[in-house]
Amino acid sequence: MRTPFDADTLARARDRVHLVDAATALDWYTQKCATVVDVREDHEYARGHIPGATNRPLSAFDPQALPPVPEGGRLVLHCAIGVRCEHAAMALMQAGHPGPIHRIEGGLAAWQAAGGPIEADAGSSPPPVKNPR
Repeated sequence: MRTPFDADTLARARDRVHLVDAATALDWYTQKCATVVDVREDHEYARGHIPGATNRPLSAFDPQALPPVPEGGRLVLHCAIGVRCEHAAMALMQAGHPGPIHRIEGGLAAWQAAGGPIEADAGSSPPPVKNPR
């Protein structure tokens, strides 16, 4: 899903796509005002993910297939370290998403390091905590 983005999409993204630290995302999650979308692949998601996150792998990312974000809520994208969610955010912008879109800086690794909860699907074990830097 890596396509070049036009100048208009890039300009809109500067105003509507925001990088947030894991502690902020965790605070929103705890307050139940974050709709979390994990853009890692299915096998990565199965190994460990944020409880309640919706998996929409970047390899098959469909900007129209996102879960609804309640009024006053925040759309939060993440991947393993923060690269793939940038591509997903740009795809959303290109598809006309009004924003704002929030990306977790450092991805799931930063989330874990900040003490965020992780769950694994049955038969999988969560990934080890890694330093996001």
